[in-house]
Amino acid sequence: MSDGRDRKERIDRGIKVRSDGLYAVSSLREMLYLSGPRILLIAGLLLLPLLLDPFPYWRRVINILCVYALLAIAFDFLANCVGLVCLGGSMFIGLGGYFAAVLNVHLHLPVYLSIPAAALAGAVVSTLLILPCLSLRGVYFAIVTLMYPLLFTRVIEAFDLLGGSNGITGLDSFPGSYLENYSILLILLAVLFGLRRVLNEDIGLVMHAVKDNDQSVRASGIDVVRIKALAVFIASFIGCLGGAYLAHVYMWAGLSLFALDFSIIPIAAVTIGGGGVLYGAVVGCLILVPLSEFLRFFGTFRIVLYCTVLTAFIVFKSEGLMPYCTRKYQQFERWADA
Repeated sequence: MSDGRDRKERIDRGIKVRSDGLYAVSSLREMLYLSGPRILLIAGLLLLPLLLDPFPYWRRVINILCVYALLAIAFDFLANCVGLVCLGGSMFIGLGGYFAAVLNVHLHLPVYLSIPAAALAGAVVSTLLILPCLSLRGVYFAIVTLMYPLLFTRVIEAFDLLGGSNGITGLDSFPGSYLENYSILLILLAVLFGLRRVLNEDIGLVMHAVKDNDQSVRASGIDVVRIKALAVFIASFIGCLGGAYLAHVYMWAGLSLFALDFSIIPIAAVTIGGGGVLYGAVVGCLILVPLSEFLRFFGTFRIVLYCTVLTAFIVFKSEGLMPYCTRKYQQFERWADA
């Protein structure tokens, strides 16, 4: 309680004045205040497999959740940091999955090599396919990227490529269930914090500038197409990483990897969690994917409930949960000497 001579001030006021960097803060209490949300997110994700150990089905849901989170981060990165609304999430998943299947089944690469190799190969192919479309903007770019998964599906089915409608079977699985869980969790955390680091560097500032005004960036002598191509490569690598992992989880790669769910659900997750902050995409998936599983009990009526929840978030919290929670967290106050 105040004795009448104290005043209230925001907790982060003095911290922000001195430095935005965590390691420049000397007080342990201030360090915990800044790092608290990050610690909560990391600890919560790493504890999920242990907490859900008695429920094998929900442990498998964790894997799917992390794959959607990777796609949501890739979408958020392109849309809100570079200005490219890419609906090709299912293309990333499909290419990553099929490349992993070919490398593992036909070239006999082990799991720990086939996943990164497939992600790299899928990212190169995705970037080459999207490269001619980088001059397009807005809905035109989005429509073109949405067409690619449909194109791959029809070509594979029509020419009976890569196993046709049956797909490629016989992929190696992970040696253990915990390795299966924690490999994708660690990949997700590495992508999340690594991408945030990239955005805080000079190249990240240029990407934000491309989103805000690409003509000014071009006038300054920077190759805008090269910056956009780099951003597409990073996002597609993240998505293909999830697809390669998913193929080994299912021990199969088929046409369902190009399903539009992999393009639509990440967008909904970013809408719920909040765009432009990356970790909002993860929080959106933590809400959306378990909700989708719970709504299966309602049969076909689950679509109505699903749409109702999404509409409520868009109408009442259009900024997303994480920007709202971040703003409230930064408004916490404490008593200080007058």
